[in-house]
Amino acid sequence: MTDSRTLSKPRSNRFFSINRLANPKIFFQFTTKLQPWINGFALLFIVIGIIWGLFISPADWQQGDSVRIMYIHVPMAMLASAGYILLAFCGFSSLVWKHPLADLAAKEIGPVGAIVTALCLITGSIWGKPMWGTWWVWDARLTSVLILFFLYLGHITLCHAFDEPQKGYKAASILALAGVFDLPIIKFSVQWWNTLHQPNTFSLTHASSITLSIATPLIFCSLGFSLGFIGILFTRIRTAILENQIHRLLINSQSLSMQ
Repeated sequence: MTDSRTLSKPRSNRFFSINRLANPKIFFQFTTKLQPWINGFALLFIVIGIIWGLFISPADWQQGDSVRIMYIHVPMAMLASAGYILLAFCGFSSLVWKHPLADLAAKEIGPVGAIVTALCLITGSIWGKPMWGTWWVWDARLTSVLILFFLYLGHITLCHAFDEPQKGYKAASILALAGVFDLPIIKFSVQWWNTLHQPNTFSLTHASSITLSIATPLIFCSLGFSLGFIGILFTRIRTAILENQIHRLLINSQSLSMQ
């Protein structure tokens, strides 16, 4: 008769546990192997999407050629919210599970998320000028994204605000979790309030509001910028891991020299 324990062993070997990625050494090795593929596909999709969107796809029947800013604006808007979800998850992991990589990852996500959100606001203003006749309005969607930008800046500030890094990481994690309330406002603001901002381009419950000839390059751009976002994060986190290791080696060498 087969021992039941022999049946359960292959299961742990077959499935890669995400908890292993919380180990900085394993994360470093795993992302180093993955990085060239991520960078390559990111560059490929971005080039295809931008060339297709700027030179091949037709102009919008209402907005004309000004709609082409969408190929940058929409991916930046998606990544601004997705990056904050990742930031909040790292904050939760740090506070609850004490994952060794959570604080380090959150610290590196903040600046990238802030830049992406700033690009979202800038491209949105460029798009809004010919459509609304002004660079900025205190629209519900725009205002909530601006709040998201300040949340990113607040997280960055708290990470560097204390002499003891762990105090800063804890305060930043609490802010990241508290700021999650802004994400549903960003998502549903165009449904909850009468705003100037156009409805969501893609929806799970309704048919797409744009034609396939415009949607296809937008999908390529979204995939490309998303992979680029991941690639930048992986590079920053690996660099931070190396910096921590060098810092520990310097401390150890100093303590040995003092003995």
